[in-house]
Amino acid sequence: MLKIRLARGGAKKRPYYHIVVADSRSPRDGRFLEKVGSYNPLLPKDGPNPRIVLKAERIAEWLKKGAQPTDRVARFLSTEGLVKWEHGNNPKKGEPGKKAQERAAERAQREADRAEAEAAAKAAPAPEPEAEAAPAEEAPVAEAAAEEAPAAEAAAEETPAAEEAPAEDAPAAEAAAEETEA
Repeated sequence: MLKIRLARGGAKKRPYYHIVVADSRSPRDGRFLEKVGSYNPLLPKDGPNPRIVLKAERIAEWLKKGAQPTDRVARFLSTEGLVKWEHGNNPKKGEPGKKAQERAAERAQREADRAEAEAAAKAAPAPEPEAEAAPAEEAPVAEAAAEEAPAAEAAAEETPAAEEAPAEDAPAAEAAAEETEA
């Protein structure tokens, strides 16, 4: 099958393309049958020199022989009226892949579980009267405990049981030791 396509030329980071007619199985910059134009993307669109130069008669002959333009070349040819080019429609292009959809579903499930747990915690009756009375009674005790805290810490450092307790249990053990001293 014959293709009318771009063949890249130019230096690194300085592209220049030849529009060629080539066999579809040949490499991009490889063997071709005929050069039918050029494209220089570095030139300005509205500049004095054209970005795209086409040999319209030769291209029309190759199209009659069955050559198929690539999407980019068809876009160029549509400006000359040689080919009707329509914008492609790929509705799935913006959709995430299979794994991303699975991760999103897992994340949504975790959020739903977390919201359900919070709703269950709010719905459970809490002993609020006791919680309100306790801080008022413990305020003087907390001030006294703050004064005795350095002594309690020194005592806790001397006991090996405090060292073996996990970090989360250590404040609870210190609080219990302070309550027994008071």
